[in-house]
Amino acid sequence: MATQTGFLVISDISGYTMFLSKSELEHAQEILQALLELLIDHNRPPLTISRTAGDAVISYALAGAAIQGQTFVELMEDTYVAFRRAIELMVMNNSCQCNACANVSALDLKFFVHHGEFGIQKLGGHDELVGSDVNLLHRLLKNRVVEATGVAAYTLYTDGAIRALGLDGFTASLTSHRESYEHLGEVALWVQNMHPVWQAKQKERLITIPPERVVLEVSAEIALPPHQVWDYLIRPEFQSVIIGSDRQEITHRHSGRVAPGSVYVCYHGKQIIRRTILQWRPFEEIITEDLIPLPGTFVPIRYLLTPTASGTRLTQTFGKGRGPLRLLADLKLRLSAKQAQADVEKFRDTVHAAWAAQSGQEVQLL
Repeated sequence: MATQTGFLVISDISGYTMFLSKSELEHAQEILQALLELLIDHNRPPLTISRTAGDAVISYALAGAAIQGQTFVELMEDTYVAFRRAIELMVMNNSCQCNACANVSALDLKFFVHHGEFGIQKLGGHDELVGSDVNLLHRLLKNRVVEATGVAAYTLYTDGAIRALGLDGFTASLTSHRESYEHLGEVALWVQNMHPVWQAKQKERLITIPPERVVLEVSAEIALPPHQVWDYLIRPEFQSVIIGSDRQEITHRHSGRVAPGSVYVCYHGKQIIRRTILQWRPFEEIITEDLIPLPGTFVPIRYLLTPTASGTRLTQTFGKGRGPLRLLADLKLRLSAKQAQADVEKFRDTVHAAWAAQSGQEVQLL
């Protein structure tokens, strides 16, 4: 059995024991099954499900197939938002008078994330993870996080996981915590409160480019699911391909992460274009406002990811400019239609090549 390195994750439904004790078994089991299926659906590659255990899903991601640290964090957050939305819908659509349906709002979700070494054994039709780092992950389920921080729904990262994420400054938004376990000693941990993630999603005010403001739109279909296309789309080196620049870098990160207000700085020869992020919706959409090489003139650009039967359609939409030379900007965009289409297709081909090199598998549309 070869030793692997990567992320280890437990997605654990909290409050289920109390929920079960106060609820009718049949409906309680139906609710648990629906929530577990949601968690299974959201354990997307490179995460691989090891097994389910009662009210938890155990998964892993091998180091060679891992995505960027930011995308990994966004996968956890996206799963939490989907979970909270499912609970909310259950409550809103409840017409049943049983205790199970009445008490469903008491359920919540926690994640436990570690990075280390482990072995994988085929056992009973699933991948059984073994090793001391696996033992540590399971020990983390018993902790004092709620007592010490007051946070009931959280992602608990070990210090090893934080280092593996490679997000400089990410811990500024987290709470430092420590636990002590027999035979393991003291473990340094970081707590991310997940309730603000859900609250921010609820308060999200969407920016759009209305149809009458669209100057140019191009698209290409990519043979990968949206979350993997997203992981490439947000990287500066791939942004350079789709925008046709020599290179790009990111400034104004927030707690180590790219977010609204962050800036892609694009280098086109001697010209520098600043692209400020206005909207950042992981796995769905980015909207930037680009200060183009016309004095005081800005152009909004939208990147939309739409799931398809074959993968994902990436649509790049250029809106009407604002500023003193906006009409000239609109004209230049219309004249660049062929180049814009060529750039989005080049991005597709570059992503396919990168994925094939990383996974050893060719990708093609169905």
